[in-house]
Parts: sequence; structure tokens; C-alpha cells
Amino acid sequence: MKIREIWAKSILSKSQIYAYAVNPYVGCSHACRYCYAAFMKRFTGHKERWGEFLDVKINAPELLAREIARRRTGRVWVSGVCDPYQPLERKYKLTRRCLEILMENGWPMTVQTKSPLVLRDIEILVKSRDAEVGFTITTAEERIRRLFEPSAPPIPERLGALEVLHSRGIKTFAMIAPMLPGAAGLVGALAGKVDHVLVDRLNYHYADRIYRENGMEWAKEEPFFLQEAEELKKGFEGQGIAVQVLF
Repeated sequence: MKIREIWAKSILSKSQIYAYAVNPYVGCSHACRYCYAAFMKRFTGHKERWGEFLDVKINAPELLAREIARRRTGRVWVSGVCDPYQPLERKYKLTRRCLEILMENGWPMTVQTKSPLVLRDIEILVKSRDAEVGFTITTAEERIRRLFEPSAPPIPERLGALEVLHSRGIKTFAMIAPMLPGAAGLVGALAGKVDHVLVDRLNYHYADRIYRENGMEWAKEEPFFLQEAEELKKGFEGQGIAVQVLF
């Protein structure tokens, strides 16, 4: 893993999902094979494979404090093209300090991660006027998770973190995207842990080799996504959990 400490020029960017996004890191050590954020390499100049480099924006909190003073309040996505709680966050605490700034200034935030490290900052989230936490969980099967998300936290750890957050009154959601084989098992696994669920198909081709080498090319075809999404929708709605299919 190649790690660099860098000084960013700005940190609060416009987002097509929420009003803004904050990305304290460039790259992601979770190394998910399907990750759409791999496109970042075209702009950063990194020669390493996705998952093998990480730039640490060591001045992210200071930039955020200055920039929110000049911007209209809006929901901030933490984060859009990196996981804000990847392992080095334990050392740098950039995400923690950014959340503190957003909370102290009354800005709404949506945290999206695959890591139970978010529990470290649960008191900040509880104090926030409007915070929600989403976990990306693409399958209920650890065997599949290890193929596509080799360095990401195991599924049971993510489910456990969601349960803790939900029990503390923090709004929670699951992002099942992209749907991988075994996603249907999440209906039961997420019961009582989330307020709503988002579902999406595979939209990029970064993981094509993983599908091919493991005889799972059927799982990136339209019939699989349509059938799986319908099964998930019926299952979650049957539990009274709101679900949105994004395709």
C-alpha cells in the first residue's frame, strides 16, 4: 500500500447525490473489485492498482471549517469516492474531526461506509441535529464478499454496527449495490437494523474478470438483477421497511 500525506486545496465539493460531499482520502484500501470510484485514477495519476494507494488529506478538517462558513447549509455525504472509515482513519481521525465540525455547525450529514469503525464516533452522530449512517452491503454470503471485497470488513461486523447505531436512535440504511449473488439473504439479516434500503445493479465493468474466473457471469446479466431486486423489494416491504430500487 502506497500512502502519501497531501495538502488539499478544497474539501467540500458539489455532489449529484446530496448537496455536498467530503472525501478526506483519495483511494480506498478496502480494494472492492467492482468499485465505481476506480475512475479516480484517471485524474490522480496513480499507477498502482485500485486499493493499493491512499492519499491522506491531512488538512481536510481545517478546510471544511473554512468552507462551510462561506456556503449555504446543505446535506453532506461522507464520503462519495472513498470509505471515510478505512483502517488509516484510526490514526488520522480526519473523518471524526470533519463530523465534529459539521455537528457543531448544525449541518446535516449522511455517512456511508463498510466499516464498524464508525461506532467510534457514535456520540458525535447522536448529538448531530440530522445525521444518518448507511452501510454498503452487497451480499449476505462471506464467500462472495471475500471475492469482491477482499479487504473490507466482514458482513457480520457491518450488520452488528448497524444494529448498534439503530438502537441509539440514529437513522440507518443499507445500500445493496451492486447486488451480488447472495443478496437476497439480506432481507432477514437487516430486519430491525435499518430504516430504509437502496438497491442497485452493477453499472461498471471493473469486476468482469472476477465474474468470469468464478463462473458467475450470469450474475451480471439483466435477468439476475431484475429478479433479485424484485425479491428484495417484496421481502423488505413485507417487513415494513421502505425500499427504493434505483434502476
